Amino acid sequence: MLRKHLIVRNRITWERDKGRGAKTNWKNCSEDIWFATKSNKFVFNVDKVKIMRKVIAPYRDENGDPKDWKETNTGNYRLSHPSNFWTDITIPFWSMPENTDHPTQKPEKLLAKLILASSNEGDFVFDPFCGSGSTLVVAKKLNREFSGIEIDEYYCALTLKRLDLADIDKSIQGYSEGLFWERNSLTEQQKIKLSSRKQKGIDNYEIEFDWHH
Repeated sequence: MLRKHLIVRNRITWERDKGRGAKTNWKNCSEDIWFATKSNKFVFNVDKVKIMRKVIAPYRDENGDPKDWKETNTGNYRLSHPSNFWTDITIPFWSMPENTDHPTQKPEKLLAKLILASSNEGDFVFDPFCGSGSTLVVAKKLNREFSGIEIDEYYCALTLKRLDLADIDKSIQGYSEGLFWERNSLTEQQKIKLSSRKQKGIDNYEIEFDWHH
């Protein structure tokens, strides 16, 4: 059905934290996300979804300069383009600040990566099975137009409440200063944000560290 109506371009494997069947089978901790388009004319903003990774064993070239990474006053980091295997969004369900009681709720970080890669500000995002509204909430936080369908009145009400809260708090766990961060890097994110604000005349992180690769 997918190949009949769309052009399948890739399959993304999302490694999530929770799973079932650990006692009787291999624990299922991944989900497939199909990247498909209606035509050869489509949006793909790969530079909008770069991942900030901490460099554990930094490599230098023959001149002693950092190779493919940046040295900062808060640590050594590398900006990389994501592959189709996503391991940076394994946020435990119970620790998500946007956590609801919906059984299949997705992390806002996951949806932010999809929306940023496949749309521009002002574009329209549609979710025909919106559940607790995570797709719509993230679309609103990222300045997209949006609409969704949900049959359960309780989750419709929950979605409306979350959309109201999105006007107050536009933060997305694991995404800050226009960059995605690997898991368990909240402390580093806060340090970078504080450091960038202390730099006189510098308004955003990308300018401060001159990420132009």
